[in-house]
Amino acid sequence: MPRGHLKSKKRPDDIKGTMKRIWSYLSVKKGLLSLVLLLVLMSSVFGLLGPYLTSVAIDDYLVKGDLNGLLPLLFVLIGIYFLQSIVTYLQNFWMIGIAQKTVLYMRKDLFHHFQRLPIPYFDKKTHGELMSRLTNDIENVSKTLNSSVIQIFSSVLTLIGTVAIMIWLSPLLTLITFTIIPLMFLGMKWITKRTGYYFKEQQRNLGTLNGVIEETISGQQIVKTFSQEERVKKQFAKESEELRKSGFWALTYSGFIPKLMNVLNNLSFVLIAAAGGWLALEGLVTIGVIVAFIQYSRQFTRPLNDLANQFNTILSAVAGAERVFVVLDEKEEQRDRNDATVLTDVVGHVSFRGVSFGYEKDQDTLKGITFSAQPGESVAIVGPTGAGKTTIVNLLMRFYEIDEGTIEIDGKEITSITRDSLRGNMGFVLQDTLLFEESILENIRYGRLEATDEEVRNAARIANAHSFISKLPNGYHTVLKQDGGGISHGQRQLLSIARAVLADPAILILDEATSSIDTRTEIQIQRALWKLMEGRTSFVIAHRLNTIQRADQILVLHQGEILEKGSHEELLKKDGFYKEMVISGIQENA
Repeated sequence: MPRGHLKSKKRPDDIKGTMKRIWSYLSVKKGLLSLVLLLVLMSSVFGLLGPYLTSVAIDDYLVKGDLNGLLPLLFVLIGIYFLQSIVTYLQNFWMIGIAQKTVLYMRKDLFHHFQRLPIPYFDKKTHGELMSRLTNDIENVSKTLNSSVIQIFSSVLTLIGTVAIMIWLSPLLTLITFTIIPLMFLGMKWITKRTGYYFKEQQRNLGTLNGVIEETISGQQIVKTFSQEERVKKQFAKESEELRKSGFWALTYSGFIPKLMNVLNNLSFVLIAAAGGWLALEGLVTIGVIVAFIQYSRQFTRPLNDLANQFNTILSAVAGAERVFVVLDEKEEQRDRNDATVLTDVVGHVSFRGVSFGYEKDQDTLKGITFSAQPGESVAIVGPTGAGKTTIVNLLMRFYEIDEGTIEIDGKEITSITRDSLRGNMGFVLQDTLLFEESILENIRYGRLEATDEEVRNAARIANAHSFISKLPNGYHTVLKQDGGGISHGQRQLLSIARAVLADPAILILDEATSSIDTRTEIQIQRALWKLMEGRTSFVIAHRLNTIQRADQILVLHQGEILEKGSHEELLKKDGFYKEMVISGIQENA
């Protein structure tokens, strides 16, 4: 279980629970954190000694005119303030290290948890919103830990020490100073009730805006193709305005706190000056005590002011941390069974027996799917959009769990096989090829990371990609731009095929691998695919007839059911739905 991943049924707005989980991360560095708190204690003690020694200097030396005795005390004061500076520097230096380690652990836990979440979770969330949790929300926590932890402990210790000394010096003046506390709490209650809500709204709106930005930038080609620039600008303006409003009110209300504390601080000064002057005239307190008391009253209101300001910062950080923990609380992909075995020596016999599945409850996408693919056989899956073609592949890969029936590979139910070994024996060539901002060599090697450079080149030759790669300025060492920018769509497909060749899977899945390309390029890619499919059980989702008709078996899907199955020639003789699709053009029905 990740650090801080405490099992809880608390609501996401549970501040106490969130703080407890943040502490579970901080406590990893207990030793160093204890040392920092010790330094904070020393710094607070030094800060409390200053005003007291100042009162001693006034009453025992200045009033009596004893300048010889005053000089050593001044050196003591200088030494105390110098030590306080050193201690403050060290505590800040070490606390920054602790804070950075803490958010490092949080960021790692969140990213690792992303890798364990099921595919359906990502289908329901925008990529930008998830990225916001990994970056903005955790960075918010980082800033707070860097500045707030020390400040809070220092303020609490200073407050306790100040009150104790004030009571010791003059209980009456202390009581007068405390008259501002009810006013402070009433003001703080009114302010924080509003700032907490708006800080949470600010983080939520920031995540939504990031989602809009990410989708718009990644889909810029579609936006321009359909001339939707004005629409996305309006959507961006709308979400930006929501973020502006929540940010405005969060900062406006939080800005009331220092103003309130300054007013109360000045009020405290007036009360102490007036009451202290009267007590001094009556001989109840000395001038040194009044001077010290004024300083302590400042130290009394300053930590209150700091705590109030830090409370706003903490609310913002808690809002970010809650969003992180909400993701960490999401159920991970169902674990492999305890008796799950590793799939080895795959022959490639695949069977679907009465498989039913729905993405939503009571809405079946597939209904009683039954078919069998023999080892080395190619199976084409055709049908109208929404018929369930890609769903069959998703279930075979165990991206989703079936509702009814069984899926078997070589006679073993896929639920009895470890996911890693199941997916490790399958290769994918998709319509949209994902390429990384790396060299072509490394992009192909992604299929099998331990492959040698020569094995990568051989895979490229089989995939008919070697020719165009060799003509590039840096050949295999050419670094691709993001998402394969700089080469054509057909060339990206050839690299994807080369990656699959290198992986050498027992079962191959081709999902619209030759769509969106010209006929000449398609012929080149098909030749590479036919080489790749030799001796492998292959599932082909396609809408072009020349891709489908070579399949050993064709499954015709309609509304989640298999209407027909057989070879191209057999299905044409049936004069059924498949023949209608061929006559009208399979591409139109895909």
